[in-house]
Amino acid sequence: QVQLVESGGGLVQPGGSLRLSCAASGSIFSMNAMGWYRQAPGKERELVAGITRGGSTNYTDSVKGRFTISRDNAKNTVYLQMNSLKPEDTAVYYCNAEVVPIATIGEDYDYWGQGTQVTVSS
Repeated sequence: QVQLVESGGGLVQPGGSLRLSCAASGSIFSMNAMGWYRQAPGKERELVAGITRGGSTNYTDSVKGRFTISRDNAKNTVYLQMNSLKPEDTAVYYCNAEVVPIATIGEDYDYWGQGTQVTVSS
């Protein structure tokens, strides 16, 4: 069984910073693309940032220049450094990963974390 566990959310003032982490555990052979999504109240879930196994990244326009996604393949962990936070960044942030389990090498499956709340408010 594979699990993704997020940490690092919380309450921060506008202009502040937070760093989210998402660690995968279980019977993992490898991990392909990983990403962070967010969902604000009354809105659809949106992709915030993604990163390939090789390190190529993409960001939604609203966070470019402020957020940085990175990963540590040895630790099966993905990070999201969020700087210059704005009230509109307030949402539940979810980690997503394409995981190749040991039991099914050659096939990857989508896994989600449980979500972590980020609130930007003065």
